[in-house]
Amino acid sequence: MIQLTRFYTLLLLFISCLSFAQTKIQSPKDFLGYELGERFTRHHEMRSYYEHVAATNSNVKLVEYGTTNEYRPLFVAIISSPENMNNLENIRLDNIKRTGLVKGSPTSNTTAIVWLSYNVHGNESSSLDASIKTIYELVNPENETTKEWLKNTVVIMDPCINPDGRERYVNHFYEKGNAIMNTNGESKEHREPWPGGRANHYLFDLNRDWAWQTQVESQQRIKLYNQWMPHIHVDFHEQSYRNPYYFAPGAKPFHEIITSWQREFQTLIGKNNAKYFDKEGWLYFTKESFDLLYPSYGDTYPTYNGAIGMTYEQGGGGYAGLGIATEFGDTLTLKDRLIHHYTTGLSTIEITSSHAKNVVNNFASYFKKNVENPADNYKSYVIKVGNQDKTEKLLKWLDDQQIRYGSPNASVMAKGFDYKNNKNGSFKIALEDIVISSYQPKSTLVQALFEPKTKLEDSVTYDITAWAIPYVYGLEAYATSQKIATKNYVVENADKTNLLDKSAYAYVARYESLNDLAFVTALLKKGINVRVAKKPFKGNGESFNRGSIVITRRNNEHVKGFKNVISEIAKKHKRNIYELNTGFVDSGADLGASSSYSFLKPPKVALLGGDKISSLSFGEIWHFFDKEIQYPLTTIYTDYFNRISLENYDVLIIPNIRGAWFTDDIRKKVSSWVSNGGNLVLIGNAINGVADKEGFSVSKYANEQKKKEEEKRIEALKKENILAKYGDLERKDISNYVAGAIYKVYLDDTHPLAFGYPDTYFTLKTGASRFSYLPNGGNVGVITNAKDLYSGFIGENLKGQMVESLVFGVESKGRGKVTYLVDNPLFRDFWENGKLLFGNAVFLVD
Repeated sequence: MIQLTRFYTLLLLFISCLSFAQTKIQSPKDFLGYELGERFTRHHEMRSYYEHVAATNSNVKLVEYGTTNEYRPLFVAIISSPENMNNLENIRLDNIKRTGLVKGSPTSNTTAIVWLSYNVHGNESSSLDASIKTIYELVNPENETTKEWLKNTVVIMDPCINPDGRERYVNHFYEKGNAIMNTNGESKEHREPWPGGRANHYLFDLNRDWAWQTQVESQQRIKLYNQWMPHIHVDFHEQSYRNPYYFAPGAKPFHEIITSWQREFQTLIGKNNAKYFDKEGWLYFTKESFDLLYPSYGDTYPTYNGAIGMTYEQGGGGYAGLGIATEFGDTLTLKDRLIHHYTTGLSTIEITSSHAKNVVNNFASYFKKNVENPADNYKSYVIKVGNQDKTEKLLKWLDDQQIRYGSPNASVMAKGFDYKNNKNGSFKIALEDIVISSYQPKSTLVQALFEPKTKLEDSVTYDITAWAIPYVYGLEAYATSQKIATKNYVVENADKTNLLDKSAYAYVARYESLNDLAFVTALLKKGINVRVAKKPFKGNGESFNRGSIVITRRNNEHVKGFKNVISEIAKKHKRNIYELNTGFVDSGADLGASSSYSFLKPPKVALLGGDKISSLSFGEIWHFFDKEIQYPLTTIYTDYFNRISLENYDVLIIPNIRGAWFTDDIRKKVSSWVSNGGNLVLIGNAINGVADKEGFSVSKYANEQKKKEEEKRIEALKKENILAKYGDLERKDISNYVAGAIYKVYLDDTHPLAFGYPDTYFTLKTGASRFSYLPNGGNVGVITNAKDLYSGFIGENLKGQMVESLVFGVESKGRGKVTYLVDNPLFRDFWENGKLLFGNAVFLVD
């Protein structure tokens, strides 16, 4: 009996030891089977390791916050001390209470929150592996130092913001890489094929999408981010392999609303990072290249939300592979790169932990000032309710940012800045207006996004310099220094039940927004014949503008359940349908007048992609068709363009081109297709391929005299630059640079390209290309004088060049059309007011 008892005791001890062995955390090497840096860790392998860490550590929690377009999971790991993890929800709520985003007073708990974001750019691939090493050290049972940090710090790690892009890059490397590391940059493994792994599935740069949230990854991430509102945020990147490591403090220009505390703590973090880099003899730099201005970066968006937001840049990028030979005769390896990111990640947690109380208190003071005494000179932003679709889209975006808005308590007169007319004046506040007060938790973000003119501390900047939201949405708006009392805003949804009479002669829908275009494409996909009004008309007491959609029973006899189909599509797209019981209208052209109504043929659309094509521009268009209007699109790549027949397509869209793609043969092929009835849409630099060429009337010069004057000007600039001091060259260069400036454009609203618009439009000019008015064609959108520059930086040498220039134009060529979109109306998919115009270029121009 004693022996049996001893046997069971030993058995239980063995099972206990086995259980302990199974729950003991493994190092990355033991779990993955290789040393980090020996090869790229795939996304699913990283996910498995994080799951292992969470399963073996009670102080780690995984939170899945979304899914990518290619169905890969998006998640964060939350790590802290066991005590903090047991109190995690209270820590989170305490922090949100400090911001004022929820009511209540926080406790005296001063736990700091650090958020680390990795791999926003897929081919900047070392940071995912760095995150694995970082999380292991944070839970390593033998690391007493990190345990100490976690007593007053919660760390949130997003190990891969952009899984789709990273897997695209890693797959390329595994397909083309040699078994033995090849550090020669000419080897194929170092040369990514188009479009590269930087961007997400739809080829969007997710590091430019933090504020706009056009992409599913951003939308899902920011929702979680706003539930935590971290005090520190680090965005891990890579840059050219020739560059040493970059960390904060950032470069000028700093936006003026960045507080002295945020600047000071950036410097403190930078000095702590430098301590470790100095010890190892690693090269680094600060205060250069990476500024804090554009509000949609992974450093600025958190900064404008009260955090200490920073970018860390390791040399490497997609070109570096597992290892790359540098100009100094060294080899920069993947292991080097991930170690550097691992070091700055831990250093940031360390310095935050040692100043946790100060960090939390300053964070609380930041939001207290926002609510009680906002720094913005404008105390209220007033949005006039115009087009309901645009208004609803704006309100949804404001809700996503947790920006508060309301209705005015009274209808009063006020003074302020008029966005449309670019000047100060008086205006009337109506009861139905939307008022965004600066006295709110997100005041700083409101100022950054709504201020009419961004103040530039330095004109040498990394990105666009203008983005004021009223111009983005095309809404009438005013900014005033008056504090306007508000009440809760109530959205009044218009009735769109559409109980249609099947005996109606025709159904009519207005055409004023992108939602209207999506309604049209849905009709076309159902085989419904649609016509577009070229001129205003009035029927059954209702006035309809140019572009209005007319659907007659005649010519739609083939549609089974015609009335019900129209009604269902209208209901899905929330469109109001108007019935006309006769084709004899009250005023304007009768519905049967063929010259006043265009038949809308469902176009077969092709989009050019591949080498020489801007992947970002391509992605914007691809996303527009897939997600915005759900219309079929065929993508044709440059490497086989010569072998396809354009006769199979009605519309060919050529996005921005990088370098030269048009050859004489390609130009002849495209020209012939247009002459035979094709519709060619050229965006940005793609216009250069046909400008001043036979068969196309678009030109950089109005006439020979203007051409000579421009050539003379360029020669003078060249001579000036020859004698310029080396230290002045960067300043000289920006004299010929456009950093995303907003211009007022005069539209010919009688032209189909401008249907749905008033006679003015605000364009975001992101390039220096300049074209003269079309001598033979429709100059649909033009800049007339220097005063049309409303906001943003444009080089001194270019300001005069933009006067009397084309922005949007249409040229007739044989039986076809060429549409010139000098400025990209789909830029980053956030310029909402340009989307309908692009749709018009595809569907309405005939």
